[in-house]
Amino acid sequence: MLEKGLGKKQVLKVVKKTDFGIYLGTEEERVLLPGRQVPEGTKIGDELEVFLYRDSRDRLIATTHEPKIQLGELHVLTVADTGKIGAFLDWGLEKDLLLPFKEQTAKVKKGDSCLVSLYVDKSGRLCATMKIYEKLRTDSPYKKDDKVTGIIYEKSSNFGLFVAVDNCYCALIPKREAPGGYKVGDVVTARVAEVKPDGKLDLSVREKAFIQMDADALIILERLKEHGGELPFTDKADPDRIREEFGFSKNAFKRAVGRLLKEGKIEIREKSIAIR
Repeated sequence: MLEKGLGKKQVLKVVKKTDFGIYLGTEEERVLLPGRQVPEGTKIGDELEVFLYRDSRDRLIATTHEPKIQLGELHVLTVADTGKIGAFLDWGLEKDLLLPFKEQTAKVKKGDSCLVSLYVDKSGRLCATMKIYEKLRTDSPYKKDDKVTGIIYEKSSNFGLFVAVDNCYCALIPKREAPGGYKVGDVVTARVAEVKPDGKLDLSVREKAFIQMDADALIILERLKEHGGELPFTDKADPDRIREEFGFSKNAFKRAVGRLLKEGKIEIREKSIAIR
């Protein structure tokens, strides 16, 4: 019965007192709360709210300390250390929480932040996972063009950047909208580009096209100045190369170039664009 409470807070009755702590539960099944955590004046028959986890020797143990995450929750935790079997996260208890290599969506290092959920592994131990897609909600209150903030929890070369808005809602910055430079663990502020029929959000870190065009045009001008006034780019340039150089799509590039042409600030040559 107590094993079923692993990873959760619950109220248990004091059934025995010893020199090194108290036992909680029933006469048939009980768990130790170490003496240094026993509230002053506690007596047999009292009820205490505790969290159950496993200590460094994998024994079930109770604590009155507040964990930063419980089963069924999602929270951003900090990497306290790394080792041969994975990373170890600070979750507010004496024993750090293991994030196994196989549960990492990107390699993490000490000091990194990552959004994780808690699970019980095949050995009955509590571990963390960054694979949280199935845990995210699809009932967000947001609508098209709302500004939202979320953390990137996974990157995909096929789909783009997976984001947990408010650390709980399912969202994606599609590949076509995903500029380079972002990594797992980054917090982004974005615009809701679309609310899908299933409630998932498509995001964009860019403004609407007519607003973004001016900013994109300035980026192109700056790149031209940095490269002596000319760049080997035309409207036939490879989309991936455009995204790598400027951080936006080929369509956005063409719109910004069109704006600069209209303003007479650049000219298009056979294989390049140049400042006039």
